[in-house]
Amino acid sequence: MIYFLALLPATALTIAGYFVLYLSARSEGALRTFGRYLGFWAFTLAGLVILGSIFAAAHGHRHCPFFAMHGMHERMHGSWPPAPATAPNAAAAPTPPPPAPR
Repeated sequence: MIYFLALLPATALTIAGYFVLYLSARSEGALRTFGRYLGFWAFTLAGLVILGSIFAAAHGHRHCPFFAMHGMHERMHGSWPPAPATAPNAAAAPTPPPPAPR
């Protein structure tokens, strides 16, 4: 399904790339060079959209282990993690100093 959704912007970028290349072929000088680079950039982005959709489809519903995204999303549906066990403080907490006289 994601392939079909990715085909829309990829097709639009490809058509825009051809249109820019067509217009740049009819111009001269710096505008021609800029148009050529812009057209090839549109083709590159269209290719990246297709590659991104292939990666997303191959990745499935698994979360990326590098960014630890699964911890945040799974906690929403599960229970809270258990509280860490802390040892009681052997030394008493220091008492705060008395307030300064006014």
